[in-house]
Parts: sequence; C-alpha cells; structure tokens
Amino acid sequence: MEYQFLKYDNSREGICVLTIASPATLNALNTTILAELDAFVSSIDTSSTRVLIITGEGKAFVAGADIAQMSGLNHDEGYEFGRYGATIFKKIEDLEIPVIAAVNGFALGGGCELAMSCDIRVASVKASFGQPEVNLGIIPGFSGTYRLSKLVGQGIAKELIYTGDRISADEALRIGLVNKVVAPDELMDTVIAMAERILTSAPVAVRYAKRCINENYDLTADEAIALENRYFAQCFATADQKEGMSAFLEKRKPTFENK
Repeated sequence: MEYQFLKYDNSREGICVLTIASPATLNALNTTILAELDAFVSSIDTSSTRVLIITGEGKAFVAGADIAQMSGLNHDEGYEFGRYGATIFKKIEDLEIPVIAAVNGFALGGGCELAMSCDIRVASVKASFGQPEVNLGIIPGFSGTYRLSKLVGQGIAKELIYTGDRISADEALRIGLVNKVVAPDELMDTVIAMAERILTSAPVAVRYAKRCINENYDLTADEAIALENRYFAQCFATADQKEGMSAFLEKRKPTFENK
C-alpha cells in the first residue's frame, strides 16, 4: 500500500521501522495520518515482522493531534475523533509483536499517547513529553488518562494532565514514562540493538508474555497470577520451549521456529 505520511523500512530481517513523516506539521495526527496508521497496523504481517519500531521524521515524534482539524468539531464529531484514535492505539498495544517507540523529539498530547501505546519507549535526550490538552479546553482523548496513570501512577498523571506541563526526557525516565534516554545520534542504533536482542528470544514465549502482561493490566492479583499460570503452561506445548531447554542443557544457541 502507498502511504502519504508514513514510511516503513523492513530491510532488516524480523524488524520494521515505521516513520510518521509529516515534518512540516510536526507529524500532527490528522484523520489521514490516523487512517494510514490504522491501515498499516491492520495489515502488518507478524509472522515475518517480529518487532515494530515507531518513530517520527524531523524534530518531532508526534507533536499532538491536529488542532486545526479538531477546532471545529462538535460533540458527536469529537467523540468519533477520540474513539477512532483510541481504537488505533489499542490495536498497536494489542499487536502480537513487541512495539518500541523511538521518541526522537516532541511527544505531546496524541504523540505522548501514541508512545504510551507501545510496549517500550526509548527517548532521545532532546525529546519532551506532555499532555497539554487542558490548555486547549479539552482532556486527553486517545486514552492518555488511562495509560499515563498506569505507567507513572495517578498522582503524577494528575499533575501532568491538570497542569499541562511539558517534561524533559530525563524527567520522563525518572518517573517511569520511558525506559531509556540516549544521545540523539544513538537513538536508532539503541532501538535496533534492543529489537535484535528480542529477536534472539523464543517468539512464542515473547508473544505469550506480551499477552499475559497486557491482559493482567486490570485484574486482581489472584486473577493475574492465574492468567500467568495458564500462559506458562501453554509454553510447554510449544516446539520453542523444547528447543530452548534442549539448547540450554546441550550448551548451544537455540534455533527457534516460532511454533
């Protein structure tokens, strides 16, 4: 499929780098970009692509949703716009494969929400994060109130959302919003290296681990532990488990077959 605002590179085996490419608008999420993201995520072949990396072109990851487009929306149109973005980000969160956000610059509003829908966030020291929607008379609309609270706790989430303050990459690391902060010229190398490290793991086990972590998000402790037990047991019905343990005992590198 041809995209107007997305670029993708799947030249590395098992890894796809998806770049949101509208630098003139700081990659602001309008309905066209959202539709292209939806189409890409819905069509990605997770049998050949085992790690997806999302980044932005220029000085922004994503600077937010398109305010010019949002400004004229009424109640019902606002509902549909928010629902559509939230639905796409949930698809990203629910992809069977790990998704890493390579946050190269501004990750504000919808951009912060997009980063939070990814499994792992690695930021350039030049990146900044925030949910500044209250300054526009709205609240986060693409599940930001939910995911930010889960990642950093309600107290910090409330402070960031109520004030609309922007924070640095180092502060985002301190509060647990991102996993790593690196120099700008090291960002993609760091993320690619992380993706390649994931590729050495058993694909089925990674898939089950992601499902387990995502599904136990809102469960009680007993329910979450029982869910983990079920996925743990399912691993023992896979060829990857047999190969992984045999390789360990035989002191060799495993050759996983994703089954």
